[in-house]
Amino acid sequence: MPEPLKNLLHETLVADMADRIAANAPIFDRNRFVMLATDGLGALELMERSALIRDALFATLPGDFREAAAILKASLPAAGRPGLSGWMLLPVNQFIAARGLDHFDLGLDLLKALTPHFTAEFGIRPFIHRDQQRALAIISDWLDDPDQHVRRLASEGTRPRLPWAMRLPQLVKDPAPILPILIALMDDPEDYVRRSVANSLNDVAKDHPDLVAAFIASHIEGASPERRWLLKHASRTLLKNGHAQALANFGFAASDSLECELRLVNAEVMFGEGLDFEIRVTNAGERAQSLMIDYAVHHVKSDGSLSPKVFKCKAIMLAPGQSHTIERRHAMRPITTRRYYPGEHRIAILVNGAETASQSFVLVMPSPDQG
Repeated sequence: MPEPLKNLLHETLVADMADRIAANAPIFDRNRFVMLATDGLGALELMERSALIRDALFATLPGDFREAAAILKASLPAAGRPGLSGWMLLPVNQFIAARGLDHFDLGLDLLKALTPHFTAEFGIRPFIHRDQQRALAIISDWLDDPDQHVRRLASEGTRPRLPWAMRLPQLVKDPAPILPILIALMDDPEDYVRRSVANSLNDVAKDHPDLVAAFIASHIEGASPERRWLLKHASRTLLKNGHAQALANFGFAASDSLECELRLVNAEVMFGEGLDFEIRVTNAGERAQSLMIDYAVHHVKSDGSLSPKVFKCKAIMLAPGQSHTIERRHAMRPITTRRYYPGEHRIAILVNGAETASQSFVLVMPSPDQG
């Protein structure tokens, strides 16, 4: 069983953190920091532990943020000397986000300095939320930084919907201000940075699908293999949702000369087992066709209505007159993210985003005495 995430912040780490700060600040009360940062630590989850350690920093670092920032910056690793790094810097992110907003440039400079040793993608978001124009102007100066971690921070930290982090509602509503950042980093030499750009565009696509599809279309012509991968990864939500422009961007155009048949092996499925089905597609046209074949299961909800969920299947190229058969089993078993209800469900085949065939099937739930 994997180690719980909360254990990334533990008493030994707190003690090491205290030693590394104390080595650069004789006035730092090491023992008080350790006492405050470990009081009740074991009962807390990850972010609660981080907040506890942050509060211990509030209590033991100077109240003047400029002095505290100087101590923290001096406590980072340098020239082979150990310093604050890794998960130690999660509560430092929180400290800077809380105390540094009134020292805007200094706070962002400190976050830039620590990101090579962990990440500052959480810490910079309150700065963007406080003054988006000012923050993005500073962040834009990082785009040609020699450190890949700093360049990645420019894209990752400005993601509108970064997991685990506060959302940036202004950028969710209007992502245009971050597009120049993403364009500048789109051909970065590091995959680490390019992947972040793709993830940011995928975030934007959830709220502005047409904008991202058009963005991809305007940057795909003559794209290198690396950029093409980035653009396709950025389009993954759009492709899964069958967005017509996104599909066309990658050669999956709509077709009126395609025949699709769907055959269910079992039209009644006992919960815990699976729906077996066969898809047969035939290119009835005169030109070869690139096909992205997906399927959607329309699950019964508690009120009896249906809710579709799209699943990836296969991408193929069919010559004129050629047919291709796909056999699949879709498991209908307990998962943590869905509650199943008995009754008539539907499965639909999607080819290049368009529904081309569908059939109904019945999900049967076991009786209580069957467990």
